[in-house]
Amino acid sequence: MYAEFDLTTPADLPEAVRAIGAAGKNVVPLSGGTNVLVDVRSQRLAPDYLLDLNRLGELRGIAVDGGRLTLGARTTVGDLLASEAVARHAPALAQAATVFAGQMVRNAATVAGNIACGSPAADLVPPLLSLDAEVTLTSVRGNRSLALADYYLGYKSDRREPDELITAISWPVPAANVFGRFYKLARRKGDAITVTGVAVSIGIAGSRCERARIALGSVAPVPMRARRAEALLEGADLTPDRIAAAAKAAMEECSPIDDVRATGEYRRHMVGVLVARLINAAVQAQK
Repeated sequence: MYAEFDLTTPADLPEAVRAIGAAGKNVVPLSGGTNVLVDVRSQRLAPDYLLDLNRLGELRGIAVDGGRLTLGARTTVGDLLASEAVARHAPALAQAATVFAGQMVRNAATVAGNIACGSPAADLVPPLLSLDAEVTLTSVRGNRSLALADYYLGYKSDRREPDELITAISWPVPAANVFGRFYKLARRKGDAITVTGVAVSIGIAGSRCERARIALGSVAPVPMRARRAEALLEGADLTPDRIAAAAKAAMEECSPIDDVRATGEYRRHMVGVLVARLINAAVQAQK
């Protein structure tokens, strides 16, 4: 049985931010609903208000402008797959979209919804972390930007205020020598929750690493950056020993748990395997 709630359907963004500001603390934004409605039906989530954003066309779209790529909050996973800009400037994100749930879910699920759900296994978040993405939060007070790396406080906990909406996600267009990769390890190919997810963004000049971002999913309370591993790579030659050391550091930084999909020990091992594999793939792509 569904929980009881009021439904508000604003016609535009100003009306939406006024509505969320007036509704009180227990209001949940709704667009694709692929997480929210499941949680409401199971009563894991009991909102007083659902704020239906589906009339807000201004929150859906993909644009490249001023050296940044920007996604509207209501941009769907299917939109990512259809975008030449995403394929060109964010291949790791395109790879994550390819293995995201099933086709019907991809057509409804939104980028902001995947961020807002707060799941450690959110597939789009590691690629976005590897891109240095920022989240735009909007309220009646205006807009503020927050680095996605600073967005989460802990499991299912974030820095969005109760009267704010995620309205956009953006990042600098990577340089031509930056290679992005993502791999999702799961127990089956479709409709599977991630066992371990790894995204890398590696900038290479000759044999030297100029930029390193390593993001991990499903191995900590929130999707995370492996910052010690990144520091080992930046400014160094990408030798097999250096790559192995970075993979080992990433293993040591994460804190996976045992659950029905895998043991923590297996997850930690696969972080090392996948980090090394993706960095080596970036090296090979540069040759």
